[in-house]
Formats: sequence, C-alpha cells, structure tokens
Amino acid sequence: MKRLQLQKSFISSPIAFIYNLALVYIVYGLCRLTYLFENWAVLSEGFDTLSFWEAFKGCWMFDTSAILYTNALYAVLMLIPLHFKEKNWWQTMAKWVYVVVNALCIIANLADAVYFQYTGRRTTSSVFQEFSNEGNIGDVIGVELLRHWYLVLVGIVLIVGLAVLYAKPKGKLKLRMLKDKLTYYIIHLVCFGLYVPIMIAGMRGGATTAVRPITISNANQYVNRPAEAALILNTPFSMIRTINKNVFVDPKFFSREELDTIYSPIHTPADSVVMKKKNVVVLIMESYGKEYIGAYNDYPGYTPFTDSLIQQSLTFDLTIANGRKSIDGMPSILSSIPRFIEPFFLTPASMNEVSGLAGELGKVGYESAFFHGAENGSMGFEAFAKTTGYKHYLGRTEYNQDKRFNGDKDFDGMWAIWDEEFLQFYALKMSEMKEPFITSVFTASSHHPYAVPERYKNIYKDEPGDDNIMHKCIRYVDNALRLFFETAKKQPWYENTIFVLTADHTNMNSEPMYQTELGVCSVPILIFDPSGDIQPERRHCIAQQIDIMPTVLSYIGYNKSYVAFGQDLLHTADQDTWAITNNNGLYHYVKGDYVLLFTESGQTKAIYNYKKDWYLKQNLLGKTGKTEKQMERELKGLIQSYMERMTEDRLVVKN
Repeated sequence: MKRLQLQKSFISSPIAFIYNLALVYIVYGLCRLTYLFENWAVLSEGFDTLSFWEAFKGCWMFDTSAILYTNALYAVLMLIPLHFKEKNWWQTMAKWVYVVVNALCIIANLADAVYFQYTGRRTTSSVFQEFSNEGNIGDVIGVELLRHWYLVLVGIVLIVGLAVLYAKPKGKLKLRMLKDKLTYYIIHLVCFGLYVPIMIAGMRGGATTAVRPITISNANQYVNRPAEAALILNTPFSMIRTINKNVFVDPKFFSREELDTIYSPIHTPADSVVMKKKNVVVLIMESYGKEYIGAYNDYPGYTPFTDSLIQQSLTFDLTIANGRKSIDGMPSILSSIPRFIEPFFLTPASMNEVSGLAGELGKVGYESAFFHGAENGSMGFEAFAKTTGYKHYLGRTEYNQDKRFNGDKDFDGMWAIWDEEFLQFYALKMSEMKEPFITSVFTASSHHPYAVPERYKNIYKDEPGDDNIMHKCIRYVDNALRLFFETAKKQPWYENTIFVLTADHTNMNSEPMYQTELGVCSVPILIFDPSGDIQPERRHCIAQQIDIMPTVLSYIGYNKSYVAFGQDLLHTADQDTWAITNNNGLYHYVKGDYVLLFTESGQTKAIYNYKKDWYLKQNLLGKTGKTEKQMERELKGLIQSYMERMTEDRLVVKN
C-alpha cells in the first residue's frame, strides 16, 4: 500500500497540471459564451447556420494555442524534472503564476466583448500603440466598468473559481531509496519530453510539417461570415500572434510588368487641366454612420441638418469606410491609404515618405491646418497630420489660448472640446488663413461616454424605447454642424470652398441592415460646393474614403502626379467604381453587384450579390462566370501594389 501511494505521488504533479489546464479550457468556453451574449445582435445573425462541429474544432484549436502560450511558464514549473518542485513553497508559487496569468486572459476576453462593438473584430497587439498617448484611459475604463458591471461580476466569479478549484499535487514526496529517485526522474523526464512536442504542435495549430502556424485569418475557415471569426478566436491568441508581426508581405501574384496592366495607384492628370485654386474643407465626423442619417434611409433619422446638406451635395448609393477605427479613417480620407491587416500608422510603413491632400496641395501654394479638439498628440493625429503634409495643427491647447472662447470650460471632461464650440473655433480660424487653404477637422462629441453638454440634456436625451445611446449625441453633433455652416456662410472664404463630409467609422449599429458586413462600414460621403459648380446628385455607384483625395484633387484641377489607392469618382464610370475593406483576416472587394471575400493568405472564400442578398446568405462561389475571376484578379493586383509600395517605400511620386 505504501509503495502504491508513493507511486501515485510520483505522478501527482502531471495529473494536477492536466486538471488545471482543463479548468482553463472551461473558463475560455464561458468567456466565449459571454462574448456571444454581449454581442448577440451582431453575432446571432446566421448563427443557426454554423456547423457546430466545425465551430467547436476552431474554438478548440485557437484556445489550445492561447492556453499553451500563456501557460508555458506554469508548465515548466509543474513538469520540470526536479524533485524539489514538489515542495509546498514551489507549488504555491506555481499556483499564483497560474491564477494571475489566466486572470489576465479572462480580463482580456471579457473587456474585448465590449470593444468588439467598435471594431468588429478581436483586439490585436496594436491596441497598446493606439492608445499609448491617451491620458484618460483610466477614466474610460472606469466608466465602462460601471456600465458593464455584470461582466465585472462574471470576471470575478471566473477568477475566484480558478483559485478555489485549483488542484495542488497530493501527498508528500519522500525519495528515500535510489530506486525511488530513478523512478521519479524517469517518469517526469518522460512527461516533460512528451509535453514539449504537444505544446509546439498546439501552439502552431497542427503537428505536421505542412502546417503553417495558425494566424487570425485561419478562423474564417470555421465560419460563414467574417464577423463570426471573432467568436472562434480568443483575445490572448489575437494579441500574441500579432506581436512584432511582419504586417506587409509582397504576395507576388504577378510580375511587375503584368501588375502595371492590372492596377496602379499613380494618378497622372492630363496636361490640359486648369487649377481652380478652391479652398478645401474636410469634415471628419466621429462615428457618424449612415444608419443615423434619414436622407440615406426610409426612416426619419436623427440629422435634419445633414439631411438638408445632402440634398445640396454630390453623394453616392454605397459609401464605405476603409477601416473600423479612428486611426484607420485619417490615412484613408486624407492620404488615400486604406487599412490592410493593421492600422497604417501603427505599422513600420508609417515611417515611409507619405503624402496626401495637404502635402500635394502644399506643392502648389496651399496653406494647410488640421484641427482636433482633444489634447494635442491624442491618438497620434498630430504626428500623422504632420507626416501627411499639414503645416499647422490646432488642438485643445490652441483652443484654450483663443480669448474668444471659454477654454477648458468647454472641455467635455473626457476627450475633447465640445463639438459646437470647437467647430465655431474652426470656422473663425480659417478666416485667419491665407487662401487658398486645405483644412480638416476631426470631431469628437459623438463618442464614448455618449454625453451632451449640460445645457442640452433636456433637449437631446435618451428617448423612451430607444436603447441606442448614440442617438442623442448624433442629434447634438448635427446641430453643431448646422451652427458651423451658419458661421461659415458669413466668412469671406465660403463661396470659394469645396466641403467634404464623411465619418471615420460607424458606431453602435442597432438597425439589422447596418449590422452586416457592408452595413458596419457604411458612412456618409458627400461633396458640397456652395458655388454650385458641383451639381447635387445621388449617383448610383460605389464610393469609399480613399476616393476622397483623388476626387478632390481632380475637381480643383491639380496638375501633378501622385499616389492614391482610391479612384477619381468624377472620371470613373458608375459601373467601374469599387470599394475595399479588410477585417478579421478577410478582404471585402465590392464592385458592380458583387462583393468578393478574399483571405489574407490568397484564396477566394465567397462571392455574393449584395444588391439582392444584403445579408450575404447565398454564397455564389463558382457560379458567377467570369465575374469572380475578374474581381479576384483586380483585387490581387490592388493587394500586391499596396504591399510592394509599403515595403519598398514608394508612396509618393518624385515630381
């Protein structure tokens, strides 16, 4: 009996280790269910068509990889073939390594359940760069903890559960005889030796040499819709697999000569163009999705002024944001650089020479300024504005120095100066600039924590039965925009100005049609010229943020060559317009009646007729004749050109 008990104590550590890892699998599963319920409105669409077995295999594979990565140190502490690891102090240390590491993973998964509504994907390691300059993150987290108290409770229960249910090796190990020592070390060497290849295979996502280490994009093979990939993934895996990742890699689909015949981002104006020297004003409205704007929908919406502006502007049927975050919006809108894989100015390619509207117009004598009412340096906007050619940056610091306004009394307490006051500052400051000028403003009030100024709380408030807290903010911002144009009309530069209005991305989509793959990217894009040179019209075509730069430069008659990945909408036939997005490891290429879904590894996953099938339920892969092959060829050319120019630092034309 004593010998049997001694033998059991020999394998107590490996058995406890396996049991404790099994607990982590259960916790990851519970986090995934919480993630699903928190985002049910988006993830439940088509949920019943998922193959349970395929989804389970995907979840198991990604959870295994994350669990083995994050518990690598714990595995060493429990399996290292040294007998003193059986001592109580060592096992106590191992327990708290296990609890702390897995508690952080629980927190990451649950926090990401909230962040998903803004990004539509699992969070990657770039989030640390994205918010590295923000001093109010503690306040933001505090507000969200109160708002999502039930997730805090779930997290506490799971973490306490891990600590309480944790199994320590049983019994005291006494190696009195040489035979006992040999038996112990042989068993533990075998266990450790077996675990190492299992760990490597689990981290990679497979054991054969033909298997490449799994990445985020692999999740798409287990789902029907890209948004569902977030359900298969887990946040620790997404963060780990994107650390120091070589973001841009040339896929070499075509030779350089063939590529130039398929797609080129170089725009060369005709020799006959004549510059109009008009001022350019670009209004980037925070989270101002098409869902909220009545003029784009068959319901009233929340933006009466924007509705009236659309009636006087050039706009388009399908208008797409090229990213899901604010830091995606700036390069797309101002430099015609879409977000592929990761936000552009969080990648090494952001160190390339970059131009844009301000940079190009600066070559022909335009004054330029970028306006953002947050703390100077916030979100990296100031750095990118300078990189892309803006000569001046005016933020909260400059606003506070202007004696015409109330300084920090107009601060919203969290992010920035309230939009109404900052847009007035913007209008008046442009009157101090030498014409012609190019300016851009990035608003802030339609944003977390979804508040409006005190004086408007009884005017713009949450309405009974309306559970979308964005609506009151949108109504406030629309009125701030109305007041901006009232002031702008009185300025000497107004009639000689072209206005472009768009949004950085969408936010909190509550209408089902705006929770689809294309709906979550639907933002307004409108071009307004008070002089009437651009006729008001809604064109039956596709437009995207990266089209703004080439379209504006074409309209004012810019006479130099430049790089822009978008298209000049004024000189592109309706049937030839297109749009591109990249999310959850998939490219969405929209052209004509179709949207092609293409993996980052280079395969077409699906093609849909989005005009007849907005919810993308009927995959027409292999059923559209030449359309699929032609779209795939065009998309490959776009991707290769993008990757080549990023890796080779060819984002400007040397005039």
